[in-house]
Amino acid sequence: MPFTATVLTMFPEAFPGPLGVSLIGTAWRERGLWSLETLDIRAFSEDRRGFLDDTPAGGGPGAVLKADVVARAVDSLTGPKRPLLYMSARGRPLTQARVKEWAKADGIVVLCGRFEGVDQRVLDARGFEEVSVGDAVLAGGEAAAMVAIEACVRLIPGVLGQAESLSSESFEDGLLEHPQYTRPRTFEGLDIPEVLLSGDHKKVAQWRQEQRETTTRERRPDLWAARNAKD
Repeated sequence: MPFTATVLTMFPEAFPGPLGVSLIGTAWRERGLWSLETLDIRAFSEDRRGFLDDTPAGGGPGAVLKADVVARAVDSLTGPKRPLLYMSARGRPLTQARVKEWAKADGIVVLCGRFEGVDQRVLDARGFEEVSVGDAVLAGGEAAAMVAIEACVRLIPGVLGQAESLSSESFEDGLLEHPQYTRPRTFEGLDIPEVLLSGDHKKVAQWRQEQRETTTRERRPDLWAARNAKD
């Protein structure tokens, strides 16, 4: 079985979105290297009106997705056990290291919240891992789910075609990626750095490493400090 991403959502029509285009879309639809499924949470409501949320315990604005509805949706899944992810602004940050671990599994199950979130009891009872894609709050988890899925799928062998292109990407070794250039040689008075046109592979590699270190130090001092702490 290929890597399978299953999305639990109130809005299955939001998918595949960007997951259905370019090399990742081709790897899914034409090459069968991975699979995408959506499960409509609304279908698991036992309320005759289809309600799947209720007011927050303790008061407050908004609504919370009910534990029993979400539990029925999760429990309906069959097949190999896969990591359960809940996209949440209060979750642990999405990192390349975590993505690489998920990509080794048979797939992932991603729960998309709405309103004020999901009843904590079902997250705890089913073993969901809360995941954040950044320090910002979204209206729902669908966009964040696409980020997590794409990050995993692009690591599946054969999806991108050039495995060696992954080795120097941002976060692979604690550094951000170096800047990229291509023709034309001059654009609005700005030239491609001469070292990249020199044909000297050793100098090019050294320049790129220096650029990665400088960019990381300036833009992500947290990554730079963590890298230095390992040395």
